[in-house]
Amino acid sequence: MSRRPFSPKVVTANALLEGDAIWLTRDDRWTRNMAEAELITDEAVADDRLLFAMSQPDVVVGAYLVDAKDTGNGPEPIHFREDFRTRGPSNYAHGKQVEGV
Repeated sequence: MSRRPFSPKVVTANALLEGDAIWLTRDDRWTRNMAEAELITDEAVADDRLLFAMSQPDVVVGAYLVDAKDTGNGPEPIHFREDFRTRGPSNYAHGKQVEGV
């Protein structure tokens, strides 16, 4: 059974108190701007960074690794779900929610 080659990743989670999507930076900060995230190209480093994120239950919840691509202006998501998360919270009234008010 062959494994797929490792693809670049970023560490993401949700801020414990606000619930916002956040990303881990190279200098161990959490940012709400994915372009500031650390783009990880080594699988062992990615695993270590994820463990570091998971060791902060007083700051973040649900940390995981996300496929990302380098754009020259920082990492960007590859998958729709993560692209959606970069736009901020969706817990405000819009679309059909507004029409019913």
